[in-house]
Amino acid sequence: MSGGGGPPLAAVTGGTGFLGRHVVQALARDGWRLRLLAHRPDASPAPPAEAEVVPGDLDDPAALRRLVEGARAVVHVAGLTKALRASDFMAVNRDGGARLAAAAGAGAAPGARLVLVSSQAARERRLSPYAASKRAGEEAAVSALGGRPPWVVLRPPVIYGPGDREGLALLRLARAPVVPVPRAPEPRLAMVHAADAAAAVAALCREGAPFGTRFEITDGRHEGHAWRDILRLVAGLAGHERPPRFLPVPDAALLAAGAAADAWAAATGRASLFGRGKAREFLHRNWGSAPERQPPPDVWAPRIGLESGLRETLAWWSADAGDASAPVGGG
Repeated sequence: MSGGGGPPLAAVTGGTGFLGRHVVQALARDGWRLRLLAHRPDASPAPPAEAEVVPGDLDDPAALRRLVEGARAVVHVAGLTKALRASDFMAVNRDGGARLAAAAGAGAAPGARLVLVSSQAARERRLSPYAASKRAGEEAAVSALGGRPPWVVLRPPVIYGPGDREGLALLRLARAPVVPVPRAPEPRLAMVHAADAAAAVAALCREGAPFGTRFEITDGRHEGHAWRDILRLVAGLAGHERPPRFLPVPDAALLAAGAAADAWAAATGRASLFGRGKAREFLHRNWGSAPERQPPPDVWAPRIGLESGLRETLAWWSADAGDASAPVGGG
């Protein structure tokens, strides 16, 4: 990976979050020394004992310079997935990434490789404030680098796996007596296990990996999974004797539900993951990818299929997320 002088340094934002913790583990297995940016380290999940921690935020240029100084790889995982206002998304997902890239490009990390974890939603920026902010974040970060150091953008789809507390909503939905679903055509969602997504990040940090481009990643089914098939699989693995009963509803009903969720969030001051923007993303219908959008097979390939990945996730939900009523199917 590098010459003498000890293990190379990887600077990571978002390393104590759901995906970030998987990324940190993957980088450690690859032999990287770790330095993590942590907002309120005392209130964050504990980082690995061997990791150096830099207290600070994405709006703190001095902390970002300390984070990236001397790094051979800068990995940007931190991001905002729910917010009350579009400006909140932009402040973190666009401006935060630009500040990090500026710190790396200003010479604090000469020769470092910047791996920016974005989202497949960035492909369709007009669908939601979140999607717009992720696309803007890609563009702002690349621009802030000023032509250096090398960069690569990774656009994962739906990420799931152990540690995914937001995903419990999927389990609750699969358990419901009647599940509202969009009318035909049925949405298809690309999926990737967090461990596979983290392995892709680590692979793109290695010397000789491609750069100056954008990659999508998925599990082995590039075309995506039908939404009803996902719900049936979750219900079956959770031990349901009968598959979910689906109630097709018009798109307008799901958009109205999203608008109602937005209104409730505004009234309570508590941001929600689901809203009109997320409903529009879901109703886009086709979030599949294509082999040519993936990293080259000699750089990265997925290893975890949806059924085995969901089984592992259900076990985590049962053991660690306090959902003891979620038995895990065998086989």
